[in-house]
Amino acid sequence: MDERIQKLIDSAKTKFGLGDYYLETHGFFRNVNIFNETIYTFYMEWFPKHVAKPDDDSNPEGTAVIEFNLHAGKFERAIFVMGKTYAKDGIAFPNMDSNDIIKWIEEETGLIYGNQFQLRRQKEREFYFGGCIDGVDVSPAGLIEVKLDSDGKLTMFSVLGPFPSKNMVIEETYHLSFEKIEHLAKEQLKLIEFPSDEQKKIIPVYGVEEIFVTNDGRSTIPIELDDPFYVKIDEIILWDEPINEPFDRKEIRWIEDIKAEQAFSNEPSPDSFPITKEEQDRCVQAVKDFLRQVYPNDTGKWMLKTLKRNKGYIHAKVRANYRDYRVFQRKLEIIIDANRFQVVNYLDTEMMLQTFDQFQKPDKVTVTKEEAFEKIKELFELKPVYVYDFEQKQYVLCGKLDCQYGVHAAGGEVILLDELI
Repeated sequence: MDERIQKLIDSAKTKFGLGDYYLETHGFFRNVNIFNETIYTFYMEWFPKHVAKPDDDSNPEGTAVIEFNLHAGKFERAIFVMGKTYAKDGIAFPNMDSNDIIKWIEEETGLIYGNQFQLRRQKEREFYFGGCIDGVDVSPAGLIEVKLDSDGKLTMFSVLGPFPSKNMVIEETYHLSFEKIEHLAKEQLKLIEFPSDEQKKIIPVYGVEEIFVTNDGRSTIPIELDDPFYVKIDEIILWDEPINEPFDRKEIRWIEDIKAEQAFSNEPSPDSFPITKEEQDRCVQAVKDFLRQVYPNDTGKWMLKTLKRNKGYIHAKVRANYRDYRVFQRKLEIIIDANRFQVVNYLDTEMMLQTFDQFQKPDKVTVTKEEAFEKIKELFELKPVYVYDFEQKQYVLCGKLDCQYGVHAAGGEVILLDELI
């Protein structure tokens, strides 16, 4: 066995007290982070010696799943299956004191409490931390989770996402106030139709689309749920003739076969490479041929929004070429072989959306946007957040504009949006 791998195995066994365990499987996987860096992770699955191995491929109770981030040189995940641990002389916090846990996290991660992470919430023996910059929230936000059993033994430790250092931050004094950006707040109020599963009814609501406002109040940054490494296409797909052949779905292989040399040399992942103009053109053609084949009568009804690499494939996000007020829109995710530029599989949200067809139709809208805004103007939230700017490659100070409430567009009542979902 590679000496570097053996060293990681021995380290995990000692650190997490796995003397009563045996190593069942191990290997590497890689991802590309928001800074377009390839991150290799060495994973291990340790089975308890005295617990029978299941007949299927599942992990038995008490299995320790350990992950080591080669880029950071630190363990970033340790999960004991079903919250059961048989570790001896492992990591434990007998007093279950949050200060002890914080000190241990600082030692494990090199992060500084209050400067780069802070306690968000605590629930019995569960502790949840979020990323920050001197106590100010960040976006995208890093997360740290720690769980203990009734004896204070560690059953889960997980570090996800970025925790920026000071040299990545443009520090400034926060100047925003709601009065300065009230016009932007009004623009973010949208009429949306929420499907209420409890009421089996479509409910028209004026709700706020959350957004970041730069500290000078002059521009906005949308809150992206996806990472930034996609290519915008925004092209309506048109064709004259359909393709009268059945589409044959191919099985997708998501697990890469990563060799030790690739991992330890930090070989860049293909997912970190840009999609060239030639590749974009070939993807557009692949999407068009797929639509001609699977949706032959839908010329002009679909728009190709973006392309993005993922595990050796290129994912094309396609949405219906219309907008209604529904909170959920018809979308396709088309998966393209990155070598042959042929579609191999796809996902369609139509089946999920069809469940709403049986819901009672929305009542007639009787409340204007101006009336709705006046009802919830005092309920808007505006708080400072450091947001990563992908052009400047630094975190910049913004205000996060949001509102947890909406206005029923037919009845005029102020309602908590979480109660609708």
